[in-house]
Amino acid sequence: MGTIDFFNKDKFLFLMKRLLPWTLCVLLPISFFYPLPFSPSPNPDLPLSTTNNITYHSSLSASASPPSHAEEEKINETRCDYFNGEWVSDSRGPLYNDTTCGTIKEGRNCMTHGRTDLGYLQWRWKPIECNLPRFEPKTFLQLIKNKHVAFVGDSMARNQLESLLCMLATASTPKLVYKNKTGKENQFSRWHFPSFNATISLYWSPFLVHGIEKSSTDPNNNLYLDHVDERWARDMDQMDLIVLSFGHWFLIPAIYHEGDSVLGCHYCPGLNHTEIGFYDVLRKALRTTFNSIVERKGGRGNGIDVILTTFTPHHFEGEWDKAGACPKSKPYRNEEKQLEGMDAEMRKIEIEEVEEAKAKGRRRLRLEALDVTKLAFLRPDGHPGPYMNPSPFVNGNARRVQNDCVHWCLPGPIDTWNEILLEMMKNWENQPRSED
Repeated sequence: MGTIDFFNKDKFLFLMKRLLPWTLCVLLPISFFYPLPFSPSPNPDLPLSTTNNITYHSSLSASASPPSHAEEEKINETRCDYFNGEWVSDSRGPLYNDTTCGTIKEGRNCMTHGRTDLGYLQWRWKPIECNLPRFEPKTFLQLIKNKHVAFVGDSMARNQLESLLCMLATASTPKLVYKNKTGKENQFSRWHFPSFNATISLYWSPFLVHGIEKSSTDPNNNLYLDHVDERWARDMDQMDLIVLSFGHWFLIPAIYHEGDSVLGCHYCPGLNHTEIGFYDVLRKALRTTFNSIVERKGGRGNGIDVILTTFTPHHFEGEWDKAGACPKSKPYRNEEKQLEGMDAEMRKIEIEEVEEAKAKGRRRLRLEALDVTKLAFLRPDGHPGPYMNPSPFVNGNARRVQNDCVHWCLPGPIDTWNEILLEMMKNWENQPRSED
């Protein structure tokens, strides 16, 4: 890999502190990193999304009789903005731990790796308008009986899937029936719950669209923005629910293709391409993905349900290889931090594209955003940090240790994503797909 000339001291230090953490943890366990300049959207002044409240409720025909009092109460129970709330103390703790779940990836197994400050497990998310019920594994399994759930995306999709498997395993043990190991990661895996004939799969697709990932011979990702990634899309007819999660890999050097042309690139020194921001590229990739789902499943077959888990911020403070890279031990209060900058813009694009796709795919397609950006933003305490490694301070040397302030400990805050996912699925039971 060639070196990049960044020996202007001030510029080098700024770039290293700002983007090296992203490159490190987004590409784990890849062991080579790039100090990158930050090149966001060419339109940074776009207003924040006005879609702050996402409401789920039962569909009622305009010609139907007015609901009874009991029916009205039931409808009100399902009408809740799950994404507007705060983290509150909860002594109950998680459903599982490092000994009861056998599918926790080593880098997320914070307790086994020696993390002793377990206060991060004593919080629950409390929406303002309602209570978020504790996860019910048997209810989830009943909802996916005879169905196939596919998690598609980057390592954050895998992190959420690992959480779900651990929660479901408290009621029924998942059986690994397929894995395709690429490098150090099981990037394509499938689990089966025989008692429910339910299947949950993982599809590695960090861009959702077709992409050729960077390598030792090419430092740039190559994204083909008008072609969905067929590694997962070709199985769409066998999927009943797709959970998408992506975004972090768009911060990495890349060349962007559309049709037979190169649109530009994100940080590609030495190449004769126009430098463009990754915000519009993220939007194009998501639009191609949704259009492909609508075209293939929106008007035929049994339909499909789609959830997009929104972008989750990192919590690096200082240098990635110092012991205190993400040192917080409690959640932020709402008034302490405001969602802004890149995190807010990434979320805004995702919310907008979900709403546009919903308008296109009314028939046989249910699509919602699992809008966890704020929930995640308020939890700087929930990352593995140095405990991505076993016993990182066993020799008392804390000067240099690799940290992960992007992914989430298991158990940890990410379990809440799946609690909300279950509530969305339960509400969908009262919202049959349109046949119009």
